[in-house]
Amino acid sequence: MGDALPPAAPWPADTGCTVLARVDSTMAEATRRLPTLAGPEWILALRQEAGRGRQGRGWADPPGNFAATHVFRPAQGLPERALFSFVAALALDNALRDLGVPAARLSIKWPNDVLLDGGKLAGILLEGAGDHLSIGFGVNLAHAPDPADLVPGLHPPVALAAATGVRVPPEDLLARLAPAFARWRAQLDDYGFGPIRTAWLARAARLGAEIRARTAREEWRGTFETIDATGALVLKTAQGTRTIPAADVFF
Repeated sequence: MGDALPPAAPWPADTGCTVLARVDSTMAEATRRLPTLAGPEWILALRQEAGRGRQGRGWADPPGNFAATHVFRPAQGLPERALFSFVAALALDNALRDLGVPAARLSIKWPNDVLLDGGKLAGILLEGAGDHLSIGFGVNLAHAPDPADLVPGLHPPVALAAATGVRVPPEDLLARLAPAFARWRAQLDDYGFGPIRTAWLARAARLGAEIRARTAREEWRGTFETIDATGALVLKTAQGTRTIPAADVFF
């Protein structure tokens, strides 16, 4: 990983970029900017003070970490927009590999957490706003949160710098993430979910192994068999095959 890195791909055409020194939340900023957006936009914050993850959980963003939101108008209807979880995860996986992180050390936990050596390196959050979709990316580039501050049982956080020695300014990650996202979005637009699903399964953590999937009311334990054509988790349990559209996954 000491070798010179290849140059980043060109920035996506007709896509804007805003870099903010400080903001409450890039997701909130994306919502505030919706009335004036002329096209797709990336919003990067060098310091995010009120980030959030899934189910309203907090997301810590010390200086040096990556906090960005991409907001755009997808061609897909509301039921299909969840597929962008997989597009976003593949794009981030590609961007990190392009920055020199070995592919063998990275994996994707269903549906879109990026793991490094089994620890949580990054989280991705999707929120709809009318005909727009906002996708928030949080990556522990320089610092990982204290595990004591997290929900018990979730994957321990890991920071890229400490785990790999790779030190990446947030702007450099964005320069690789934006083109990667544009490529995978074009795949989804042109060919549907099939190629995305195949590529995602090739990067999936614990595929073919036992996992637990927990919702607010139930928990299932079984073998992670695949994801279906909607992106739902397919779990083979002692009670039969379960198809689970949304859950927290533990292993």
